[in-house]
Amino acid sequence: MMRQQIARVAAALALAGTLGAAQAQTPPDDSLYRALGGLPVLQKVVDDFMANMLADRRIKHTFAESNIERVKQKLVEQFCQLSGGACVYTGDPMREVHQGLKLSNADFNALVEDLQLAMDANGIPSHTQNRLLALLAPMQRETVSR
Repeated sequence: MMRQQIARVAAALALAGTLGAAQAQTPPDDSLYRALGGLPVLQKVVDDFMANMLADRRIKHTFAESNIERVKQKLVEQFCQLSGGACVYTGDPMREVHQGLKLSNADFNALVEDLQLAMDANGIPSHTQNRLLALLAPMQRETVSR
């Protein structure tokens, strides 16, 4: 009797472990990535976003020392990963990247406006934009220092 109970518990634990492993391998939800248009559209959005920021008198100075092509590459990786695409962000942590720039909430808001303009220019609907912006919003705490 005791042997049967131990066997049942072992079988239940093995089944639970198998189910957990299967769930862990479920691909992430890529619906936002697809709604954004995938990698080609994200690359275009980032190109337009960077052009907007470099033309924006409020924040263009923050890119004076930056390798613009690298920044664009990391933004594409970041947006792709956050939205459920198969990309992996390989850049530095946000707090580290923005350390010493003394960015304000106004700077962050200007950046968001520039991103929205880039998404508008690429035909991304506002409800899709809002989904991406909701994923980016927590980074405000890591980038704003004044």
